Amino acid sequence: MQIRVLGCSGSIAAGSRTTSFLLDHDVLIDAGTGVGELTLDEMAGIDHILVTHSHLDHVLAIGLLADSVTRRRSAAQRPPVVVHALPATLAALRQHVFNGVIWPDFTRLPDAEHPVLRLQPLEVGQRLAFGTRRIEVLPARHTVPAVGYAVLGSAPGRGAWVYTGDTGPNPALWARLRELPPATLVIETAFRDDEHALATISQHLCPAQLERELAQLASPTQVYITHIKPGEVDAVMAEIGAQASRHHIAALASGQVMRLD
Repeated sequence: MQIRVLGCSGSIAAGSRTTSFLLDHDVLIDAGTGVGELTLDEMAGIDHILVTHSHLDHVLAIGLLADSVTRRRSAAQRPPVVVHALPATLAALRQHVFNGVIWPDFTRLPDAEHPVLRLQPLEVGQRLAFGTRRIEVLPARHTVPAVGYAVLGSAPGRGAWVYTGDTGPNPALWARLRELPPATLVIETAFRDDEHALATISQHLCPAQLERELAQLASPTQVYITHIKPGEVDAVMAEIGAQASRHHIAALASGQVMRLD
């Protein structure tokens, strides 16, 4: 298995795309503007989209991808692309995106019998299987209902690739990760320490909060920081680098490929 980083920025600018990861060739984890890094053929090969929450920087490309691949998937008689998310997230997509006003309802197009998208609810703690690949739904704490995901290793004890999604301080996550545990952790840190109040209100992390969160990991872990705003990467990573951490911490980069057992 491998995970390709299509986008990992907290917003957009030249060279910055918002969150999306490609698992192998057919599963997206979040669908921000990073999906635009895929070719049309690559987009047509996506069968599943796992969504962490309803915010635009994580869902913007779902409708655009559907529009791009409808003809190809219909001609090949491919089944719908399945969008997996919490019921509240799917309800938000139906009401606010696929409503015929913001975007056409691709859960009923090209026709109700053969739509290009299908919405599938999930819940925290559920394990999804895509062939031999297993993904666990993790708890997250955000301003809207949210989850994270763990792509589990191929054998017990091999560790997981964990993506927290957007989350503030989250005791339930660390309780689960102590049992899992992660081999690689992708965690968001959206603000500098002098923006602590903003991070708290918006249920994101700043470096000081990140330090307290990572202290709950039992073993040294490879940690990648995601969701930093454009222009803020150096400042945020400097604050993180000044901490005395037993973990190896680096900024995630668009185009990076992580290989899993």
